Amino acid sequence: MSLSLEKILSEIEQLTPEEQWTVMRHLVESIKKYINQTQPKRKWSDLKGMAPYPLLGEDAQEWVSRTRKQGDEHRERLLRTEE
Repeated sequence: MSLSLEKILSEIEQLTPEEQWTVMRHLVESIKKYINQTQPKRKWSDLKGMAPYPLLGEDAQEWVSRTRKQGDEHRERLLRTEE
C-alpha cells in the first residue's frame, strides 16, 4: 500500500460516520462513471447466434410442453396424496 493511500485512509478514519458515508458515495459515483466510460453498453441482440440450435439438444417448444406436463403431473400427485 502506498504512503499516500495510507494517509488518505487514516484521514478518513478521523471523519464522522456521516462524512465517511459522503466519501463512500463519492467513490461509488466515481467508479460508476469509470465503468460506464470503459465498458460499452451491451444489447441482448448482440447475443444472437452465439448458442447452437437447439440449445442443450432440445427444441424450446418441446421444453415448454415437457415442463408444463411435468408440473401438471406433480400437482396431480400432490392432490391425490391430500385426499
